Amino acid sequence: MNDLLQDVRSERDRHETDAPRNALTVDVEEHFQVAAFERQISREAWDEHPSRVVHSTNRVLDVFADHGARGTFFVLGWVAERHPDIVHRIVREGHELASHGYDHTRVIYMDRAAFRNDVSDTRKMLEDIGGVTVRGYRAPSYSIGASNLWALDVLQEAGYVYSSSIYPIRHDLYGMPDAPRFAFRIRPDAILEFPVTTVEMGGRNFPAGGGGYFRLLPYGVYRWGLRRVNQRDRQPGIFYFHPWEVDPDQPRVKDAPLRSRFRHYLNLQNTEARLRRLLSDFDWGRMDEVFNVQ
Repeated sequence: MNDLLQDVRSERDRHETDAPRNALTVDVEEHFQVAAFERQISREAWDEHPSRVVHSTNRVLDVFADHGARGTFFVLGWVAERHPDIVHRIVREGHELASHGYDHTRVIYMDRAAFRNDVSDTRKMLEDIGGVTVRGYRAPSYSIGASNLWALDVLQEAGYVYSSSIYPIRHDLYGMPDAPRFAFRIRPDAILEFPVTTVEMGGRNFPAGGGGYFRLLPYGVYRWGLRRVNQRDRQPGIFYFHPWEVDPDQPRVKDAPLRSRFRHYLNLQNTEARLRRLLSDFDWGRMDEVFNVQ
């Protein structure tokens, strides 16, 4: 696989002594739409659950505004069509609008035709609501990997310029540990893929890109990992999180497995404070600006 994947350098000019600017990304979805709760909450029941995404996304936007930070928001079509004002605020405040698919169906559960419809329809919906061009896509639960790289071709056919859908780690729900750690194409003329950030130690990749690991590990560990990527690898990092991670008052799914509840609810009360430290400690920007995506 590795000989088919061609690493490409970031096109952003960087001086040897300057730390690269990092990409700040948000996956906009409701607290009940995560893969961990798929068996407890069906899609048919989503509208019956209390919505928190407006409150939590506005909180994220407030935090970004406080720090003068701009980022990329990968928004579910399901959320955008119910809460267009959130999309309007994202665009109005200078953030990049990107696609997270329609209803958080993992790509491993779709064939080419279903995936093409999902990403094409969602892109058009977001562009109609936001009034801007949508260039980027992130697969729900990083569900593009070695078994379905065809999805990158479909994204290109649907008009996307880049994807950030592969996580080069081993995980029980996702991951492609043999993928390049930094931007690559599966062919010279293919769409760009920007993997979520990892730190390489002892021949193994460790997560350094956010999500549940950001809440699980001490903040200093995350800061060290991102600095290592910036200083040793001379590459921008990509950090991601969800609006529900700054919402400790969200309703609990009590019948979910213990592991799912642990992953989802751990340290929610500390996420905003950690996020503020991260925004202060590093230089951040939108995906399309950090990587000069046209």
